Amino acid sequence: MFFAASLTPSLMPRSYLVQGALSGFCAALGYVVGVLCLWLWYYLEIPVPSTRFQKKAKRVAIVASIAVAAVFLWKAAEWQDTVRHLMGLGSVESVEPVELAIVALVVFLLVLMLARLFQRTLRLFSRWLNRVVPRRVSNVVGTLLAIALFWSLAEGVLFRVALRMVDTSFRELDARIDDNSVPPSDPAKPGSTASVLDWGEMGRQGRAFISSGPTASDIGGFFHKKALDPIRVYVGLNAAETVEERARLALQELKRDGAFDRSILVIIVPTGTGWVDPAGIDTVEYLHHGDMASVAMQYSYLSSWLSLLAEPGYGADAGRALFNEVYRYWVTLPHATRPKLYLHGLSLGAMNSELSADLFDVIADPFQGALWSGPPFPSRVWTSVTAGRNADSPAWLPRFRDGSIIRFTNQNNALNIPGSVWGPIRIVYLQYASDPVTFFDFHAFYREPDWMKNPRGPDVSPRLHWIPGVTMLQLLFDMAIATTSPIGYGHVYAPEHYIDGWVAVTDPQGLDPADVSRLKAFFVEKFRTDPNFDPGD
Repeated sequence: MFFAASLTPSLMPRSYLVQGALSGFCAALGYVVGVLCLWLWYYLEIPVPSTRFQKKAKRVAIVASIAVAAVFLWKAAEWQDTVRHLMGLGSVESVEPVELAIVALVVFLLVLMLARLFQRTLRLFSRWLNRVVPRRVSNVVGTLLAIALFWSLAEGVLFRVALRMVDTSFRELDARIDDNSVPPSDPAKPGSTASVLDWGEMGRQGRAFISSGPTASDIGGFFHKKALDPIRVYVGLNAAETVEERARLALQELKRDGAFDRSILVIIVPTGTGWVDPAGIDTVEYLHHGDMASVAMQYSYLSSWLSLLAEPGYGADAGRALFNEVYRYWVTLPHATRPKLYLHGLSLGAMNSELSADLFDVIADPFQGALWSGPPFPSRVWTSVTAGRNADSPAWLPRFRDGSIIRFTNQNNALNIPGSVWGPIRIVYLQYASDPVTFFDFHAFYREPDWMKNPRGPDVSPRLHWIPGVTMLQLLFDMAIATTSPIGYGHVYAPEHYIDGWVAVTDPQGLDPADVSRLKAFFVEKFRTDPNFDPGD
């Protein structure tokens, strides 16, 4: 029954391989529930039916379960299509039921073997202890010892060995310099011979960030007026030993490049790999005709979910160090001539950007705002604001108090709130209801998440239903494949939605609404037809 339930839709379209792995884990969870129910039956000393009745009941259960599983497998393609159609994807003819069932069976057997090994270890410890302590005490202590042993092996040996291998791979990939990647010839650019930053030490993501993006001619050609070359600064993980030293290098380069003479300055916290979403930064550079600067500092080689597991504090430390270094210099500049200061981050970068600035430290002279996209579910500020939302707003698109400081938006621009006036700080959260990185919830194991209640987000299947235990596993697998969705859904944020956010946050002056519409169309065409576009995390 748990296997069948796992075939129902969730937030992301799933391939047969992902669905098979998910179904295998759900089947194992169902097996555990059955074992616990059986144990409880015997523990409560409820009379046991006759052997003959049990055999008949098992036959009926087997036939009924196979029939239910077959019906659910037959319906699975239709359910997947309810998710795919919302994301503009074509229908699937089949979920490859045979391949799916084989993958599920293999995963189920592996989990079952691991559970049996744990059970034997527990009994072994209990037998040893039973020689010196009472039976019930030996059972409890034996269970605790088995848990401690398996946890230490998984966390201390398997996880760390695997993490070390992954970290080495990511480090080598980050250090690789492509044949087409050459240091800038312009001495004003970071990584040039005149720069305080070394081109080779920027890493792959840093070099891509510096060498890509629009030029003054690109921007000027679009608006048919004069524009500037946007200033971009990136400090790689190998540039210095400590985050404080890397932050100082970032400030030196910003000063050298003339970043504080521009109209706005954006402090970016990248994702776990060090990737900066071009859809997020290219758009604001166009909106301000290139009269802006941005700075980012790498803190990890790992993808965001691995970085969150292995180095949960590194990103916050790096974001805080960079913000403090830039902010301390920024407040010394004349108010009339200094750039407006903004924060930005995607995914893990959004969570760490939240933590980079303490409100009590900046309240006397605050930065102007922030645009945070796809905040992960543990994000403290996001969690607090969502929980404290106005009662008449849904969890997937909250309204917080009078909307003077914090507003939320998604595919449909929801930032123009009637009767609401922006305050001195403008903070926008860009989030999609179909983003499992944002809306994953451990509590979904035993209760329905608020975002699943009606009315639902425009990109969430109406056929999605909360199922105890199963829904949480579905969301966990969705989170692992969150960047496989089409752009504009899941955890892949679209440039036209960034434009709405940046317009609200930075309030570019003299911008014609027709130009905004034209800019959205330009970026839609650019990113949706770019074969090299990579969600990057």
